[in-house]
Amino acid sequence: MKKYAAEFIGTFFLVLTIGMCVLEPGAGNLAPIAIGAGLMVMVYACGHTSGAHFNPAVTLAVWLRGRCPTSDVPGYLIAQIVAALIAAKIALYFKGNPTITPGEIKMVPALIAEFFGTFALVYVILNVGFSKNTAGNSNYGLAIGFTVTAMTYVFGGISGGVFNPAVALGITVMHIAKASNIWIYLVANLAAGFVAAETFRRLNPEDK
Repeated sequence: MKKYAAEFIGTFFLVLTIGMCVLEPGAGNLAPIAIGAGLMVMVYACGHTSGAHFNPAVTLAVWLRGRCPTSDVPGYLIAQIVAALIAAKIALYFKGNPTITPGEIKMVPALIAEFFGTFALVYVILNVGFSKNTAGNSNYGLAIGFTVTAMTYVFGGISGGVFNPAVALGITVMHIAKASNIWIYLVANLAAGFVAAETFRRLNPEDK
C-alpha cells in the first residue's frame, strides 16, 4: 500500500501544481518552472518508496523494463488516475470554479509534440532512475524535473505540454483541454513510453 500511497501523493501534487499555475490567475511564463520544480521535489520525496512514476506512460515503460511487477501495475494506474481527478477538482475549487474555454490544438502537430516530449521524459527517467549505470545517484529528481520544464517550454504552445495520461485527465476535468482531444495524449504518451523502453533496452542490452 505504501507504494500506491506514494504514487497518489506525487501525482496529486503534480496535477494540483499544474492547475494552480495554469488556471487564471496563474503563473504565466513561469508555470513550466513551477511544474518542473513541483515534480522534482515529489520525485525526491517518493522515489525511494514507489519509484516516483506519477505517470501511466512511465509505469508502462518501467514495467516493460522489468522494474515494476505486473501485480503492481493496476494499483499504480488507479492511484495516478484517482489522484489526478481529485487534484483537478481541488484546483477548480481554489480558483473559484472559473468558466474556462479549452485551448485549441492541431491534431497532427500535437500528436508529434506529445510523443517527443513524453519520449524525452521517459527516456531520462529510465536512465537516471532505473539503470544499473546510474544507481545511487542523487541528481535523478533534478534531471526529471528539468526535463519536464524544458519540454513544456518547447512543446507547450503546440500540445499544452502534457506528457502524461494522468495529467491529460486532470486538465480535461479542469476544462483546460477539450474532452474530445484526450485520445491524442493517451495515444502519444503511451506510444512514447513503449518506444522509450524499447530504445533503452536496445541501447543498453547489458542493463537488465
